Amino acid sequence: MDRNQLLDLLAAGPVIAAVKGSDGLAAALDSDVSVLFLLSGDLLTIPDTVARARAAGKRVFVHLDLVDGLAAREVSADFIARQTEADGIISTKAALTRRGRELGLVSIQRFFLLDSMALDNIQRQRPQDADLIEVLPGLMPKIIRRVGQLTGKPVIAGGLIADKEDVTAALSAGAVAVSTTNPGVWRM
Repeated sequence: MDRNQLLDLLAAGPVIAAVKGSDGLAAALDSDVSVLFLLSGDLLTIPDTVARARAAGKRVFVHLDLVDGLAAREVSADFIARQTEADGIISTKAALTRRGRELGLVSIQRFFLLDSMALDNIQRQRPQDADLIEVLPGLMPKIIRRVGQLTGKPVIAGGLIADKEDVTAALSAGAVAVSTTNPGVWRM
């Protein structure tokens, strides 16, 4: 899968299941969402978890920063590329998204927007090594639009997305998708 294929998939179904734990995985596999963000697991379980999701027809992105046993080093992206069937990676670290892209994985750089300094950081970094940007919390329409303009990258809104109104607001602000751990939103 490449970036354009992912964007086409998200255009058809813009809700992403952000999965934590086995209960979340079971619910996501039983849902209509096409894309999963794996936000938990460990070095021993992640290959099987990815394989289960792929067998269920889902596209899978592994959040490298949240998998126990992976370090904030480029070899973590190598592990995901070589030992799993994941379509891509997520990380807050530019070096990891850069390495993921080098390996042919779709790479998503996640930013936590806590204040204006965090927004300035995105502008300074100009995340050139990511295919997409994910911003959290995802309930800031003006900021979603601004991040898209600053980076020239498609933006995913994540965090605190609780209902249809949140999804609609994020998409109306220019987000290409929303990611949420809320199974109720997955069914929208």
